[in-house]
Amino acid sequence: MKIVGDSVEPLGGRASDYDRLIERIGGCRFVLIGEASHGTDEFYRERAAITRRLIVECGFHAVAIEGDWPDARRVDRYVRGLGSARSAEEALRGFRRFPSWMWRNEVVLDFVQWLRAHNDSTGPGDPKAGFYGLDLYSLFGSMDSVLAYLRKVDPEAAQRARYLYSCFDHFHENPQAYGYAAAYDLERSCEQSALKLLERLRAREAELALADGDDFFDAEMNARLVKNAEEYYRTMFHGRVSSWNLRDQHMLETLMELASHLDERHGDARIVVWAHNSHLGDARATEMGDMGEWNLGQLVRERYPDDCANVGFSTYSGTVTCADDWDEPSQVKRVRPGLAQSYEAVFHDAGMPRFLLHIDRTRELPPEVLTPRLQRAIGVIYRPETERQSHYFEARLAEQFDAMIHIDETHALKPLEPVSERPEEAPETFPTGM
Repeated sequence: MKIVGDSVEPLGGRASDYDRLIERIGGCRFVLIGEASHGTDEFYRERAAITRRLIVECGFHAVAIEGDWPDARRVDRYVRGLGSARSAEEALRGFRRFPSWMWRNEVVLDFVQWLRAHNDSTGPGDPKAGFYGLDLYSLFGSMDSVLAYLRKVDPEAAQRARYLYSCFDHFHENPQAYGYAAAYDLERSCEQSALKLLERLRAREAELALADGDDFFDAEMNARLVKNAEEYYRTMFHGRVSSWNLRDQHMLETLMELASHLDERHGDARIVVWAHNSHLGDARATEMGDMGEWNLGQLVRERYPDDCANVGFSTYSGTVTCADDWDEPSQVKRVRPGLAQSYEAVFHDAGMPRFLLHIDRTRELPPEVLTPRLQRAIGVIYRPETERQSHYFEARLAEQFDAMIHIDETHALKPLEPVSERPEEAPETFPTGM
């Protein structure tokens, strides 16, 4: 790839590396920062560095991650000086399911410690940056959170809610079993029970939010997650496109509800989103979109075309923390060199170990970047023996992202401890790995 003008900026580990990027994206309301795998140290580390600058220099109010609401909520309470967790490591213990390394790792631990220290250093009236989850896999965990809230504010309402949620009891906290049974009419669907509980909670917002608006918001978000998760698992067995779309639609709804809630606290809230490239790059510019899938990056762009930025990552080779299959222990695997004619191979041929590609400067972009090419996506599972089929799709990079950070050789993310998976709920990224 020929370096043309100032569209390509070398990264040398300097404090000023991302100055131009921060200048470009720092005024946006939503900054979506991806990753090309769920197990690469450099993706997490550089994303955290950019986010710290967005919080400190540009006044961003929250980080929203590709993780479940109740698990991230535990971290949020810790970084804002609330809750019972006494350390960042303890706050992250909510992320126990496969793949726990996705959020229980050294880089996220460092970031959570930094976020708590940053918030502690702010003045009494200054906003504290939060940490939230966008995903929908915590069906039973979110039900427990709703019931715990209602037991605290209205024990009789909690009993009624327990009756509604008892519809799920036959499945022993196995949402996949519920989804299979409901999808094939083997068991009564719990759709109406989940919807009715959410509607009842919302009908009491004016009353319950007076006591503690933050706690009510948390309960409402969990009740909405239960409703959407029920639909997701029921739909999952009828095709990947519909379940993928439901999941990313839930992420959008959660992000919009979070933004509205933070608007009440801070004014125009500004949020950084952390998720896989496949969720944050515009799906309309990919093979995914051609198959009828949409994603969070596309949906946010459609709503806020001039007030969001999508930043992706890529690598050519290195190592990655991953698993062979669902619920199997984490391991470190060698990442194969990028396939010929892929964006990864084109970036490798540039001869720069690290660089930032500013995609908004379309007239100056190398022609190789304007050509549709294969792009690699590694989730929590990595199968190098079937890499072309399992991990590549076609994309149009210049339409997919506003900026791309390429790190030619990367290293495996370090989990906080050997993975001990919790089988009772679906994997964090089931069924796609991303």
